[in-house]
Parts: sequence; structure tokens; C-alpha cells
Amino acid sequence: MRDPKYREWSAVALVEAKRLGCSYSDIRFTRNRVQSFGVRNGQILRGGGGFGGGDATETYGFGVRVIHSGVWGFASSPIVTPEEIKRVTGIATDVARGSAIAKKRDVQLAPVPVYDEFWQVSIEKDPWSVPLEEKIEHLRTITATMQKNPAVMFAVASMSFEHEWKYLATSEGSFIEQLFHFTSCDADATARTGQQVKTRSYGQLGGAGYEFLLKADMPAQAERIAAEAVEHSMAKPVERGLKDLVLMPSHLGLTIHEIVAHATEIDRIAGYEANYAGTSFVKLADLGKLKYGSKHFNVTADRTFPTGMATVGFDDDGVKAQKWPLVKDGILVGLQTNRETAHLMGERESRGCTFANHWRNYPFLRMPNVQLEAGPKGSPTVDQMIADVKDGVLVDGAGSYSIDQQRYNGQFGGDAFWEIKNGKKTRMVSDFTYNAITTDFWANLEAVGPPETWEHHGLTGDAKGQPVQSNHPSHGSAPCLIRKIMVGAAYA
Repeated sequence: MRDPKYREWSAVALVEAKRLGCSYSDIRFTRNRVQSFGVRNGQILRGGGGFGGGDATETYGFGVRVIHSGVWGFASSPIVTPEEIKRVTGIATDVARGSAIAKKRDVQLAPVPVYDEFWQVSIEKDPWSVPLEEKIEHLRTITATMQKNPAVMFAVASMSFEHEWKYLATSEGSFIEQLFHFTSCDADATARTGQQVKTRSYGQLGGAGYEFLLKADMPAQAERIAAEAVEHSMAKPVERGLKDLVLMPSHLGLTIHEIVAHATEIDRIAGYEANYAGTSFVKLADLGKLKYGSKHFNVTADRTFPTGMATVGFDDDGVKAQKWPLVKDGILVGLQTNRETAHLMGERESRGCTFANHWRNYPFLRMPNVQLEAGPKGSPTVDQMIADVKDGVLVDGAGSYSIDQQRYNGQFGGDAFWEIKNGKKTRMVSDFTYNAITTDFWANLEAVGPPETWEHHGLTGDAKGQPVQSNHPSHGSAPCLIRKIMVGAAYA
């Protein structure tokens, strides 16, 4: 940290870019370290793939980004020497020159103050200081507790940790160093009744140290997870029809992600992601006019939230983290922007949404933490919402989803579902999905839980861009009551 050689090495790139005629340049050094492993039925899992297997990696390198002839150029390398930095800067410049042949307009960057700063995620316990044996034993305790239920076939528990160091220098004079920590833990119980096999999952992800995993207290959740897996394996499919939904924060994270967070990314709206990740039903002309939801629907974009997966000190453009509204009282009032897109909505300042997940990858617009704000004090609790429902479903946890390219017409599942009849939570149901036309869905939002019920939930990843990158998305909400939504069986 604060090693002076990075300032010196940065100068190599910035001086060379200027000599080559670039109007802007930056260099970003990163070191990424990952440790992850899992235990199934008390045994350590081998390998990676989709079974929670172990992994330990470390990677180090740099990327240079320039503007020449009015367009971006980028190149990167894992060989971090002054000679290589100079060579790669030349390649980035050549890429920009070549790309200029097809340009439609010059890149337009919003101004940004100059910073010379160090920022880090606050942690209480470094995950790499915890002995491997202690971590494995923690996972074995979780699986052993789930296996006490004789109907549980498989009990899987996993944890992963990521540490990222990042150093950014720009031709405008900023030097920004940052340290990030990410911790995740997950438990899954799989049960079988007759021919029906179901899994119940529970997980937590956050921008924090090992203390985050301990506070999640997975061993205390294990018995409940196992029991609900068994109950789910005995459940019958949900009855189809219009029903009221009580949606828990652990479920709403994915729904918010898909039909609010993605839909308000301005690069989608402008068509920059049309060939891969899609566009958006939102238009620039909708700002201040579009009724996105009911008066209870208030959404905030936030790069500053403690333990948020998308929380930073500065984005990869060197823009300081901030918080701003996207939807206020149901009306669309803001979008996600970075330095090169702020002008599209008439703003002179970036909202700080540029991010790259690796030194080898080009930084581009990625979502911040997108939060559905809690209702005022005294708003209905989950129990009060249930009591006000005659025919509905309580939904917990993330599950399947299917969404169109404009983030307008979607279908969502979940991890666990309970029928609500005449104000009572009754039996568990299976194979549940609901349909969501985005603006109709949020227009039917009748109540959002009070501040004390608000929760923050990270997601495992979010693919976007070509070459594809996966960022660290994170969303929060209180429980919500949404009326008259079409519900059906997932495997009808």
C-alpha cells in the first residue's frame, strides 16, 4: 500500500500516451486474490464447477486506457515492468487509432475533480488470517446439523473470500489506491420425498471481512434450512391464478436487479449493450415522467452503503462514490451514468458507475447497489401483510428468472413458497413462478415494510459486456406486499 513505485510506473504510461498524441489516458493496476471451498455431507469437495469445489487463485497485472482520435483504446498485461507498460500503452493507442475508422462521434467525458486518495473496505478480521482447518470445521458443523434430519440426502456448505487491491492513475492528475474485501457463505439442503427432490438454500454475501460470515451464523440456520427442504419436497404445486404476493428481501434482490437496476443503466437505454446484454424499455425522455410504480416505490442508487458488494471509494473513472435517487414516489427521476454517458441525460457530472472486474478487462458502466427504500415507521410488518391477504403466496429466497431484452416482461421464481389463505400462512407450495410486466408489477405495490425490516443482500454475479465480465451486484429492501399478480406452476 502507498508504494511509490506505482506512481513512478504510472508516469511511464501517462507520459508515453501524451507523446503518442492521446488526449486522455489512465492506468489501473490490480491484484486479485480468491479463496473458496465447500463441504458436502462432511467431506471436502474437490475441483470447481457447479458443486462448490475449492479454488485458490491470485492474479496481478495492469490495463491502460487512452483516448486518441476521439475514441477509446485499451490494452493490458500480466507483466508489470516499466518496459511492458510503455509497450502496452502503444498498443492501446494503436487500438484507438484503428477504432477511429468506425467512430460516429468523439468520446465526451464529464469533468471530475483531481484526487490523491487511499480508501479501503473496513474489516474486523482478515479472512486470510483464519486457519484453513477452522474454516473447514465451520462448514462441517453446518452440514452435520443439516444431516441430523434423516430426510436430507445432501448437505452442502461453502464459503469464499476475495481480496482486491487497485491503483488508478489518470492523465488529469488523480492517484487513487483502494482495497476491497468480499465474503460469502452458503448452505444448501436437498431432501427427497417419493419422486420429488427439492433443495432449500440460504446464503449471505457482503463487502466485509471474516466477521461477516460469523455474524451470518450459518450453523444456527442449518436446522431450519433442513426442515424447510423436507417440507418443500412434500409440497404440491401452487394453484394458478391472480394472487397477492408477500415478497421477502432475500427474494426481492434478484427482482430489483433484473427489472429496476438493469433497466436504468444508461448504456442499455442508449443501445450500447443491444448485441449482448440487451436494451431497456426506459427512454431518456421518460425522466421525470414515467410512472415506474406506486407511490410506495422509492429506489436509490448507492455506491457508499457499508458492506455493499458494489460499494467503492471511487469508480474506475476516478469519480468519488455517491448516492442518488432513481425512482421517487413511483416516478423515474434518475439513471446510472459514468463520465462518457452523463451528457446523454444533460448532466455535467458522472454518477460514478464505471467498473472492471480484472486488470485484463476494459472498464465500462456497471450498476451500483440499487436499494428499494423501506416504508415509513409504522408501515405494515410481514405478519400484518399476511393478515391482509385472502389468497396469496409468501416468497423467500432467490430462484429462477426469465426476462426479455428490454427488462419489461419477466417471470420469477424463488427458493421457498408458502400459501396464504384468509390471512394465515398455511402449507408450503412448490414449482412457483409469477409474471411481472415491470411497470404494472410495481404499480401494484401496496405496502413496503418499516425501516427495522429492511435487509441488504448481495448476489453471486452479473454478466455483461464482450468479453463478458461479472461484477458484484448488491440490493436491499424491506418486505413488500404486491396485489393481483399472475401466478403459475414453474413446470406446467
